[in-house]
Amino acid sequence: MSTPPRQTVATVVVRRGPIVGPVLSAVVAMLAARADCPIDRLDDALLLADAIAAHGPEQGADGRISIQITASSEGLELQVGDLRDGGGAALLEAASLPGVGNVLERVADTVEVAEEPDELRVRLAFAPPVV
Repeated sequence: MSTPPRQTVATVVVRRGPIVGPVLSAVVAMLAARADCPIDRLDDALLLADAIAAHGPEQGADGRISIQITASSEGLELQVGDLRDGGGAALLEAASLPGVGNVLERVADTVEVAEEPDELRVRLAFAPPVV
């Protein structure tokens, strides 16, 4: 019987403002490092954090959002909550860039929008280490 991977979980609550991106990126980077995130996936994790920071607070029910970040040796999950009705879908739509497409969908391994409660979940899987 194998043991489940150890998880580190942090919740960040952010409001609109100039430090949202740097704060969220720092927390994501810290948790990814604790989970032994491969370097190539760290860049992806920071892209996800930047997209959420850029578009998330405007979808918050009261100008703020909460992001629960769960990191383990298997990957990283960002669960964005405290969104207004339809905020999860709107946040996903806002992450589209001309000529690039949707950043969240291109970078994350899974993207889910839930309606009750309204939230957005993105998951980034880490490849198993080669032994």
